[in-house]
Amino acid sequence: MIDRETIDRIYAAANIVDIVGDYVTLKRKGVNYEACCPFHQEKTPSFKVSPARGIYKCFGCGKSGNAINFVMESENASYPEALRIIAKRYGIEVKEEAMSDEDIERNNNRESMFALNAWAAEYFQRYMFNEAEGRSIALTYFSSARGFSDATIHKFSLGFCPSHNDRFSADARSAGYKEEFLLSTGLSIKRETDGALRDRFYDRVMFPIHNVSGRVVGFGGRTLRTDKKVAKYQNSPESEIYNKRRELYGLFFAKKAIQQADNVVLVEGYADVISMHQAGVENVVASSGTSLTEEQIRLLGRFTRNITLMFDGDAAGVKAALRGVDIILKEDMNVRIVLLPEEHDPDTFARAHTSDELRDYIAKNSQDFLAFKARLLLDEATDDPQLRTAAIKDMVESIALIPDSIKRSEYVKYCASIMSADEQVLAVDVARRQDGVAGNREAQDFLTRQQHRERAAVPASSLYVAPPTVEQPSQPTPVTGGTTMETLERTLTKYLLKSGHVNFTVIEDGAEETYNVASLIFDEMDSDELSFSNPVYATIYREYRALWEQLGEGVEVPTHSLVNHHDPRVSSTVIDLLTADDNYVISKIWQQKDIHIESDAEQLAEAVPQAMMVYKWRTIDERSAELRAQMADPNISEEEMQRIMSLYAKYQAARVAIARKTGRLI
Repeated sequence: MIDRETIDRIYAAANIVDIVGDYVTLKRKGVNYEACCPFHQEKTPSFKVSPARGIYKCFGCGKSGNAINFVMESENASYPEALRIIAKRYGIEVKEEAMSDEDIERNNNRESMFALNAWAAEYFQRYMFNEAEGRSIALTYFSSARGFSDATIHKFSLGFCPSHNDRFSADARSAGYKEEFLLSTGLSIKRETDGALRDRFYDRVMFPIHNVSGRVVGFGGRTLRTDKKVAKYQNSPESEIYNKRRELYGLFFAKKAIQQADNVVLVEGYADVISMHQAGVENVVASSGTSLTEEQIRLLGRFTRNITLMFDGDAAGVKAALRGVDIILKEDMNVRIVLLPEEHDPDTFARAHTSDELRDYIAKNSQDFLAFKARLLLDEATDDPQLRTAAIKDMVESIALIPDSIKRSEYVKYCASIMSADEQVLAVDVARRQDGVAGNREAQDFLTRQQHRERAAVPASSLYVAPPTVEQPSQPTPVTGGTTMETLERTLTKYLLKSGHVNFTVIEDGAEETYNVASLIFDEMDSDELSFSNPVYATIYREYRALWEQLGEGVEVPTHSLVNHHDPRVSSTVIDLLTADDNYVISKIWQQKDIHIESDAEQLAEAVPQAMMVYKWRTIDERSAELRAQMADPNISEEEMQRIMSLYAKYQAARVAIARKTGRLI
């Protein structure tokens, strides 16, 4: 359990722009930053980051939070895991309190698996450097055969698993790691014959696989044997923490360089990535021999929209270049291809050239992928009409996947020109195929928007329109007769957080009276001894009031401590309330027609007292129901009945008074 002081230090150090910037390429927009949302597909950025508030908000899918919430969402991490990730980033020592037996029982299995993987990576590297077997086999291979320096070996945590097939498992058990986690991470395999543990990676050089935040999620092991019966590569099985569809080898080490270059070079193998990094070209990642997936492409899309595929120049390399690229086009990425000389792969080419030579080769030899594909298919088709028809159809299928209409149009023109085809015919065929693609995408976009509207519960009114970029103060949501107690508590809490410092004027008995939003709510709650029943809203109310009492009426209460509250439920709710109406502005049509639009103070003058009165109304309803239930008890004494009836009459009188004041029907 992380102690309170450490958590406070982590929250204080966490810079929302730095944290989010590790996962998404942010662009400054006024005082804020924006990007395409990492949590759902979109072409127009609706993901905003506010440094002043220390929060993020997506106005497309509705996700919002602080730096810790963002890491939890991005890494699929628990609250303690997210705290540790950020602590590591800022070099904060994590102090932990002693855990009870109950706490240990509840301890997260994912964290145990991460801890075991981290220990295993260190173990494999220690064994390689300190044991004779490790030095003679693995270190010689990495340094002599591959040309990796000690600095590179340490950077990528390369190592060696002992050749004795149960040595690692035995050492891990001796170090205190449980069998269940050795099996769940895939580091060990249980023999069916005797139930003993065997090492999955024995006698292999080891390549730890890091996720985007730098934690070891799995391993790749390469055998140095020449026995064809032994698989050359062995990878960790998928687990609670490792999903090969979502991971790219080397991304943790490459993400800053990718952002700086606004381009990522995609290669095939572990050694390709490492050699390129050592040569000084660091914006390089690998799919680790697997076909590209949508998840991997979207992960790269957080950092750049430009992908350069680097492949061997032989026939196999050319065919590899064609596989999986359509999925990149579908994600609206810009794809180029670099073919190496036939005698080279990325590993050998990087070792044979300097970083300047590498960059120069990529710049001069990278080709637009669709242009490359069109020329390749045309060369294969020669003068055969059937092959040419098949080639053109192949190109049409790829072009139809591109979401951007202008880009599609340009590729249709290019394809028609190079293949001597009728541009209009190609355009019609692309449009026909695009209709099916667009229909599916539009249906998904509609569902996403609909789900967000339902979550946000924004009233349908012509007074509100989606803005270009302007942030505006909250527009109070009308409180209706069917509003629940929880919704009322949420509404009153939102008025405190966003408008507690605002003063407004009302006319009472012909005279103007000025009120403060926070003072009115606190006074009304105190006068009838009311308190929120929802624990999250009650916590926000209590802690906001403590800050308000320190600062005094009319001073805007800073919400930083609530945004970064140690209880994730509180921080998430506060952020949701603070950003609830940020993406709505007054329609320009209303402004142009010179229609009077109520100011914030005018709207609050009506909305806050109304919400407070309806909250009291609902409270009276609940307490009256409780009293009626007590009166129905056949064993109740006459004295108790008189007391309850007297209290019930007071509630009904208060209910009538509220009805008269608000003009509501009883």
